[in-house]
Amino acid sequence: MLRLITIGLAMMLSALSLGVVLAADAVELVSVWNPVGAEPDGCRPALTGGGSPPKWRNVETDADNQLALGVAEESRDATDYRFPLCIVEGAAFAALGNVDVSVRLRPVMGKVDQAGGIAIRLKDPRNYYVVRANALEDNVRLYAVIDGDRRQFAGKGIKVASTQWHALRLRAVGDRFTVYFDNELLFEATDRRITEPGRVALWTKADSLTEFVDLTIEALP
Repeated sequence: MLRLITIGLAMMLSALSLGVVLAADAVELVSVWNPVGAEPDGCRPALTGGGSPPKWRNVETDADNQLALGVAEESRDATDYRFPLCIVEGAAFAALGNVDVSVRLRPVMGKVDQAGGIAIRLKDPRNYYVVRANALEDNVRLYAVIDGDRRQFAGKGIKVASTQWHALRLRAVGDRFTVYFDNELLFEATDRRITEPGRVALWTKADSLTEFVDLTIEALP
């Protein structure tokens, strides 16, 4: 049975395939028709670090007491320094520097980690910024990944409840970064290590089983 996967990506991909330019500042990523359990076709898998290749899948989940469809990385590989990515496809998302990205995520399980996040300015799987929330550590942290080396430059302790939905948002303008968690400003930071525009991706760590829905991307001037 084919289902519409709402991680945010349908009208956008349809419009791109028809050569239509969308004028809206905020772009909701939508997916095309694709069965539950199949690989998502709105983003492509990649990996930072070691371990087995990522296994991103369309999933059926429960958000706000309603049936929702999203994506999750299901390999459950326990390699500690392993960061699966699902890189957003489409020409409109190929070169974003100043950007505002948000997603809803739910850490479901994981013994090594229960984490999920957003990567931006992604040049390749070894170079990008990432903000992530971790339910085992109860914190949100912001990193620069340089040549595969993850370097934290900001973060804050906050309750990240396992099996519950959370909203994570990252706004980046030049060297200034603003992080929001559950619709509240959490912290701000500056960093100049990655200045070139790049792609946006979903991110997890090790054996985390984390579900993602409602991904939105807004290009900023």
